[in-house]
Amino acid sequence: MPGADGQVGHELLAALAPLGELIPATRAGVLADGGTCLRADLADADALRAALDDARADLIVNAAAHTGVDRAEDEPALADRVNHLAVGEIGAWAAAHGARVLHYSTDYVFDGSATCAYREDDATAPLGVYGRSKLAGEQALRASGASHLILRTAWVYAARGHNFLRTMLRLAAEREELRVVADQVGAPTPAHWIARASAQMLAQWQGEPGLYHLVAGGQASWHDFASAVIAGAHARGLIAHAPRVLPITSAHYPTRAQRPARSVLDCTRLKRAFGLELADWRTGLDEVLDQLARC
Repeated sequence: MPGADGQVGHELLAALAPLGELIPATRAGVLADGGTCLRADLADADALRAALDDARADLIVNAAAHTGVDRAEDEPALADRVNHLAVGEIGAWAAAHGARVLHYSTDYVFDGSATCAYREDDATAPLGVYGRSKLAGEQALRASGASHLILRTAWVYAARGHNFLRTMLRLAAEREELRVVADQVGAPTPAHWIARASAQMLAQWQGEPGLYHLVAGGQASWHDFASAVIAGAHARGLIAHAPRVLPITSAHYPTRAQRPARSVLDCTRLKRAFGLELADWRTGLDEVLDQLARC
């Protein structure tokens, strides 16, 4: 399982354990708790091939990715290597060895111009290097001939790691006022929900290829999400005071990479195929904040 030290990967360690023997893998061969594991560096084709040969897995769960959306604009070759070429290599190995692949993709394959939620078969039009590399990875996995599941998710966060929620909590301790973009809309989705749903899907999956959207219910702007984070964290005593959260436009917060304005994903196909429907994003936020409050 490449990416075992990431947000989703860390949650998968527990969620997938009941399904059988798990071989976690990270780029450096070290887990978040300091323990050692298989080294699988997707930026290094030879190292990736060696890891696949060593593990001899019958199911490969790829939770690794180059996720630095802005950084990808400055290192497109690395983003393409990790998010595209390596995924194709995983697929080719799986096809040759009769293995299956579960791979995660992103809402950034869309340009965000739609007025309704995106379905899996809607036209893709990524705005930047990150989205293009992830879309190319999807295409490479499909072309590999491997039995695969591709799960597109979005706005992922957790109680650990680098994510929007943790950034808001850090800034809340430093500032009296937070200015947050209000004209980008999506569905904040906790990593542990993604991991849990992945395990439930794998328990049912018969091996047929499929592309599914997997995000929390409802929708929110980054400003909505930030406001809920601050209010919930203050109520739980995670922050000493609640700074004002003011809405701004994307034009007032320029970034290296352009983001989709509206990347809400339709998860109807997931519900029909697997009977899965994630709860509203606010419920997920409450669970993550409760987890932080217990620490």
